[in-house]
Amino acid sequence: MKVALTTGALLFFGLLNNLHAEETKPEHELSWNIGVASEYRYRGISQTRLDPALQGGADYVHNPDGLYAGTWLSTIKWIKDTPGAGSTPAEWDIYAGKKGQLSADISYDAGVLAYVYLNNKLDQAGLKDANTLEFYGQLSAGPAYLKYSHAVTNLFGIVDGKNSGYLDAGLNFDLGADYTLNMHAGYQKVRGANSQAATYSDFRLGVTKEWKEHGVTVSLGVIGTNADKVFYASPASGQFMGKSKLVMTAVKSF
Repeated sequence: MKVALTTGALLFFGLLNNLHAEETKPEHELSWNIGVASEYRYRGISQTRLDPALQGGADYVHNPDGLYAGTWLSTIKWIKDTPGAGSTPAEWDIYAGKKGQLSADISYDAGVLAYVYLNNKLDQAGLKDANTLEFYGQLSAGPAYLKYSHAVTNLFGIVDGKNSGYLDAGLNFDLGADYTLNMHAGYQKVRGANSQAATYSDFRLGVTKEWKEHGVTVSLGVIGTNADKVFYASPASGQFMGKSKLVMTAVKSF
């Protein structure tokens, strides 16, 4: 889940905090999206060996009680780049949860997210199965949010990575004319034997522009990490997957 998904989610939750919505939402709301990214980054780490990605998904919301479910897919390269791990070409995310208001100023979102890598063979390459399940909770107040995700399985194939956690804090300022300034800082704590090498922090600073009449959102931002350059190097190219880089994403919603 990642640059396109993260940007879209931040915009969505920012809109939820607007208590003066001019339009009444329907009881059942179904939407689709398709996008392209100059690179698929997740928690600051490239999932596509610094190359472009195709992405898309669907979301359902039951607005009266805030229940939702959705799915999202993106092309990836990191599994097939790992010797003996198979040729899984895509990440498939499936999620569900509930969002609502704790007070007039504070909203919440809580749910579960499964990252599915069909036919991956990381467990035959000296790692663990790549499929990962996380529970998450988020609080938002105005432009600020704080989110925590907790892995109840091994984390993306990392041996003994169960109970790893990711803390995500950010601000999304409305600049007017449908521009939003995005600021994010994250901390990925990884459990297990590789804890020291795998644990890192990441950041993003960017701008999002939305063309509501066309259902198009474009984001541009600098993403980087302080991750270990050896642990997070691509087995295929040797390149550091957490290097600072300008990333652009365009998403069309229906």
